[in-house]
Amino acid sequence: MDVRSPLASLGLCVALLAGSGCSPSDEHKQTSLEEKTAKFEQSLDTIQDPRLKDTVADLGGSLLLLERARIKLSTKPIEAEYVEDTLALLKHYPTPQAVVDTYINGLFVLRKNSHSDYLTDLQPVFPFNFNGPDQFPFPHGLEWQSVTLSNNKTVPFQPEWSETDPGIQLSPSSSNLTNPDDLTVTYPFIEGIETENKIQPQPVTLKGQVEVIAPRKVFTFDLTKQDVGHKRSEENVTVTLLTLEKNYAEIELTNNAPLAPQVADASPNALLVQARDTTGQFLSRAGSINESAAQLAFYEKQLAEMQKQKGWSDAFEKQLEDEQKAFEHKQTSHYTKVYFNGLIDNLQVSVLDFSAATVTRKDLDLPIRRFDKNSLEKTVQPLPMPVTVYDDQATDWLKGATLSEDQLKNSISINQSVDDASAAHIVFDHPYTFNDDLLGEARSGADAPVTFFTANEDGQRGKPIELPTEAFEVDPGRGVITYDLNLFPENPTFVVGSIPLFLANVEKATVAASQLPKGLVMQGNALIVDQQLFPSDSWRFFAKDASGHYLKEVLGVSHRAEEYGTALFDVHYFYGQPTQFETYQRTELNTVQYGFEVKLNKPEATVPAKP
Repeated sequence: MDVRSPLASLGLCVALLAGSGCSPSDEHKQTSLEEKTAKFEQSLDTIQDPRLKDTVADLGGSLLLLERARIKLSTKPIEAEYVEDTLALLKHYPTPQAVVDTYINGLFVLRKNSHSDYLTDLQPVFPFNFNGPDQFPFPHGLEWQSVTLSNNKTVPFQPEWSETDPGIQLSPSSSNLTNPDDLTVTYPFIEGIETENKIQPQPVTLKGQVEVIAPRKVFTFDLTKQDVGHKRSEENVTVTLLTLEKNYAEIELTNNAPLAPQVADASPNALLVQARDTTGQFLSRAGSINESAAQLAFYEKQLAEMQKQKGWSDAFEKQLEDEQKAFEHKQTSHYTKVYFNGLIDNLQVSVLDFSAATVTRKDLDLPIRRFDKNSLEKTVQPLPMPVTVYDDQATDWLKGATLSEDQLKNSISINQSVDDASAAHIVFDHPYTFNDDLLGEARSGADAPVTFFTANEDGQRGKPIELPTEAFEVDPGRGVITYDLNLFPENPTFVVGSIPLFLANVEKATVAASQLPKGLVMQGNALIVDQQLFPSDSWRFFAKDASGHYLKEVLGVSHRAEEYGTALFDVHYFYGQPTQFETYQRTELNTVQYGFEVKLNKPEATVPAKP
C-alpha cells in the first residue's frame, strides 16, 4: 500500500516556490509549522516498528509539505509574469485526435553539429512546444529503441552511457539539459589514436515507439468573478468556480460519466486552468493545491489511526486500504486551487473528457536529417512536412514592428548591483521585441553623457563629483554603466545622464506565394531568400496559409559561399503550405535618448574582524 500517492503532486508545487519567502506578517504561520514539524519528528522517535514508522513518516511528511506549500503560495508577492497560451493549439484542430496525429506525424530527428569526433547528438524535433508543468496536454509516452548506422548495424538504446561498454552506444544526452529528449551516439575512445568521426559508421535512422491517449472531447469555459458559485455545464461535464481572488482560483470539476478503461491507470490531468490579467495576457502559474478540505481531513484521520498503533499488521494495512477505497468511491468531483503570478481578471478552464478515449500507438522509424544553421551546400535540401502547425505567438510578436519611442522608454527597467565595489554597475534593460530583432549590427556609438553626484543635507542631489576617466565606463550598445567606487573621492548618491536606445523603422508588405518578387522563390514548403536582394540583417518573413493563420517555422538554414563567408541565400522551412508572406524590412535605424536620474544603492558596510 502507498498512502502517499494522493499527495504525490506536492513536489512540483514546492519546487515552483523554492525561491519565495514569507512576509513578516505571516511569520507566525511559519513558526507554528516549524513547531508542528518538530513535534511530529519527536513522535516518530517513539515508534518502534520500522514498517509503521516509515508509513507514518511518509504520510505525515507529505501533509507537512502540503502545509508548507500553502504558506508559501499564500504569502508570495503578487508580481505579473506572463507566458504563452499553452492550449491555443487545441483551437486549430477539429478533434483531439487531429492534435494527436499532428503531434506524431510532425516528429522528425535532426543530427546536431558536433565538436567531438566521438559524440554525435540527435535531436527529436516536435511540432508543438510545451514549457513548464503543462507539457503536452494528453497522456503520452515516447520510448526510443535503437539507432541504425550506415553499416546496417543496429545499436540498442540504453538509459545511460556505460563507461565499461567498449562499443558504440545510444543513450540520453547529458550535454543539453534544456532538451531532455536529445540522444547521443557515443563512439569508443581509443587512447593515443586520433579517430575522425567521419570514418565511423554514421546514424541513419532512429527507431522507437510513441503512444498518445486522446480524450473524447475538450470543453472550454471562460469564467469571471460573476461566475463564482454558479455551475457551468457542457454535456456530462460540470465546472464550478468556488472562489476567485486576486491571484488564485478554486475550481471543482464533476464528470457524470465514468473514466474510460484505457486511462484508468494513467490518472490523466483533466482540468487545465489558465488566467489572464487586464492586459489580456496569460499569467504564469505559481503553483497549485489539488487536495480538498475533505481529502485532507481523511488523510489526517488515517495518520491519527496509524499513530495509535503499536505495530504494523496485515489486518491494519487492509483496514487502511478499505477505508481509502471507500473514501475515493464517494469522491465524485475533482478539486484544484491554482495560484498565478499576477492579478487575475478572467479564467480559461479547459476540461479533457476522458469518459471515452482513443489510444494511438505507432512504431517510429525516422530518418536522421542534417540541417546545419550555416551550410556550404549549393542546393536546397527538402524537408517535407505532412502536418500543418500554426504560430500563435506571431501576432503579439509582430506588434513590435510598430513600437513607438514612448512605448520603448516606458518599458525600461533599471537594475543596480554594488556587490563588487570595483565593478558596481547599472543596467538599463527592456523586454526583447521584434523591433530589437531587426536592429541588426549597425548600431551607432551614440553619446551617453553621465555625471555622478553627492547628496546634500536634505538627501537630494548635491554637487557633481570630479572623476578620472577610468572611474566609470559606459557601454551604450548594452545599456550598462560600470563604475569603480574605489576611485571616487566622495561617495556618489545620484547618477544623472542619458543612455541611447535604438529603434528601427519597419516597413511591412504582403505578397502572394504565387507572385513572389525577384529574390524570393517557393520550393515546396520552403522559402528561398536571395541574400543580395533581401539580406537577413534587415529582412524578416512570416508565412500564412489559406486559413489566414501564421504558420510555424520549422527551421532556417543560411547557405554560404565559404565558412563564415558571404551569405548566398537563406532557406525557411514551414509546417504547412504558405499561400502568402508578410515581409518586414528595416528601412532606418533611429537613436532615442533616454534621460535618467538614478539614486544609487549603497554598498553594505563590512564589519571589521575581531582581533
